[in-house]
Amino acid sequence: MQEMKNAIDQAQRELANRFDFKGSQSDIQLDKEALTLTSDDEFKLSQLKDIVESKLIKRAIDLRQLDYGKIEKGAKLTVHQKASFKQGIAQDQAKSLIKKIKDKGLKIQAQIQGDELRVTGKDKDELQKAIVFVKGLDLDFPAEFVNYR
Repeated sequence: MQEMKNAIDQAQRELANRFDFKGSQSDIQLDKEALTLTSDDEFKLSQLKDIVESKLIKRAIDLRQLDYGKIEKGAKLTVHQKASFKQGIAQDQAKSLIKKIKDKGLKIQAQIQGDELRVTGKDKDELQKAIVFVKGLDLDFPAEFVNYR
């Protein structure tokens, strides 16, 4: 979340300095579960989205983590769009990922714990092979790896 805050801070600084946004009502708001983009029209909103996404990419944050909502009309002739953050992994996605890992034939165990997928094994090399395998898959959700023990 800290990297997300840093990326949004950089985007806000660029927004303040860009000539094409001078005098506009463009704004970026970040709270715990969503990001809100506000601008004068849809064109500026798409430019604002490009700024935010470029800063997120520079900070190595996967764009699949954002789930954009509909563009809505706001007060004072503005438009805004919310982007919520995807956290955790859905049950069906976890089951399909476990099946793919087991089909690979590695000597590891995978289990679903809430909104996480826990992979355990005796050998670190097997776990590292599993990480490389999962990173190589074409998933429609971002994968994050923690606690490499």
